[in-house]
Amino acid sequence: MPLPPALRHAATVLPVVALLALLALPLPAGDGSGGTPADAFSALVVGCALVHVVRSARRPLTRSAAVVVGLPVVGIAAAACASSSAATGVTGAARYLQVFVLVPAAVLVLIRDARQFRLLAWAFVGLALFQGALGVHQNLTGTGASYMGADIRAVGTFGPTDVMGMATVVSYGLIAALALAFRPDAPRQRAAALTCAGLLTVPLALSFSRGAWIATVAACGVVLLLAGPRHALRAALVGAAAGVVLVAGLGLGSQLLQDRLTSITDVTDAPDQSVTDRYAMWAASVDMWRDHPVTGVGLKGFPEHRDSHASLALSSGSDTAGAGAEFRRQPLLSPHNMYLLVLGEQGLLGLLTLAGSWLALLVCAVRGWTRVRPRRGRAGAGGERAGGERGRGERAEGERAEGERAGGERLDCALAACGLLVWQLVDFMYADIGGPSTVLTAVALGGCAWWALRGSSVREAGSGPAGPAGGADSAFETDSACGSGSSYGADVPRAVAGAR
Repeated sequence: MPLPPALRHAATVLPVVALLALLALPLPAGDGSGGTPADAFSALVVGCALVHVVRSARRPLTRSAAVVVGLPVVGIAAAACASSSAATGVTGAARYLQVFVLVPAAVLVLIRDARQFRLLAWAFVGLALFQGALGVHQNLTGTGASYMGADIRAVGTFGPTDVMGMATVVSYGLIAALALAFRPDAPRQRAAALTCAGLLTVPLALSFSRGAWIATVAACGVVLLLAGPRHALRAALVGAAAGVVLVAGLGLGSQLLQDRLTSITDVTDAPDQSVTDRYAMWAASVDMWRDHPVTGVGLKGFPEHRDSHASLALSSGSDTAGAGAEFRRQPLLSPHNMYLLVLGEQGLLGLLTLAGSWLALLVCAVRGWTRVRPRRGRAGAGGERAGGERGRGERAEGERAEGERAGGERLDCALAACGLLVWQLVDFMYADIGGPSTVLTAVALGGCAWWALRGSSVREAGSGPAGPAGGADSAFETDSACGSGSSYGADVPRAVAGAR
């Protein structure tokens, strides 16, 4: 029995959606340092990408795109060689390659067009709604993680050892929903996306994660500014009003939220113990880098060198309890700053290659947005020409208008990619990889890489003029890594009638 057309079209991206679904499963109580079913399934996703590349018999990436995706390998390999033991170096390299190279590259290959990218974005929203609803229930029933002596912190299925897990999931979903709300000619999707974005603000607030709050505000601001200044101003007013209603309507929890918000501005004047510990570990990372400036102390070397570089202000660990777990003292094994963690463990070489890859993705994503952003005042230019020039001008103008219309239909993809990248880059100032939610970061980077390195050049299915295949997905191909025109591996015609 043949598969329905919609399911057949989404077949390549379904393994990635299944990977996200595994993150909804509850995990056994523990320290969160072991592997998870999602980590194991990510290897299957990489295998699916390899099979897809072999079956398509086409080059999956341009040389420039391969450089952007594979750049972190240089720093990771050098830091692995500098590790204190071969086992530690291999384990650390495998984790970094999984999160920042293999899984993102697999997601990049498996996403073929904007429809599949939107399916992945809605999967983010669905996972966020599930985890957020569970988090709100934990807050209301007192079954969440311990916070200020009460089990009210919303953590979803991630438990008290990964308090950033649910906050990350909900933030991704909120940003994706906000971006999907700007898809033209889709009023039902816009209404559903805006509703989801509004609902997700509640569990995000109840996560009590200051880093996620700051990153989400920055990312949503970027999404709204790229969508248009009027949208940004309107959303700022609505957001301010909703914030007042939200805090005022939370009853007993409003005071805790106000205290948590106030603590953001008190991190220098009157920091709490968690902030003091973070400052001490940040200073320790910088000291490690000064001792080993090029390759750092080696992968997974921060815990081993922490005590010899940290000040006496650093506590022995953080207390975790609640959400079905026993009280335990959680050791501080990372500086909770991805940039400083990479600087301390991989040195300047690792920071330049890893952060350089992220910055290149962001630049390419923004360049892709410049090609699809709405433009005005283009109509009628061809009518000013005379004779044969007039006809050619009208055809060129028609092609340009058609391209802009097709590009505008992908505006939501551009906004989602830029917003998720900004969120991740800002959040890395307050968090690092670790825990069950880490594989979600890899999937998000892969989705953003699709838009930055491929997606801005792939037309919407059936949106362009009928080509040789009669309206199939259009594809342009150049050597640009920043999406000026390649569809690498998409099962569509490689040229479009009238493409410039």
